[in-house]
Amino acid sequence: MYSKIFTSIITFSLLASFVVAGSTTEVKFKSLGNCGMCQKRIEKSLKINEVSSASWDKKSKMLTVKYNASAITLDSLQQRVAAVGHDTEKFKASDDVYENLPGCCLYRD
Repeated sequence: MYSKIFTSIITFSLLASFVVAGSTTEVKFKSLGNCGMCQKRIEKSLKINEVSSASWDKKSKMLTVKYNASAITLDSLQQRVAAVGHDTEKFKASDDVYENLPGCCLYRD
């Protein structure tokens, strides 16, 4: 009897893990910035439960994000990045926030 219950619990755990892993979506989008401080700020803006990883490439200005698409939208992710001062393909950071970035982080002409 206990082995049947134990087998059921293991099976359920494996299925639950598969469902969670299966719902991860990876996207790439442009996010403007210049330096390592920008990278830290951009990636930190996405340190939330719905995001499993976020990595910004300084050279290409591309942000790669793995996230749970059933829990958060791509627009929400881009809005979070813009909210800390970094323009994305879809959303522009507010002038107020952008102007308060350190001088080396200012990317607009």
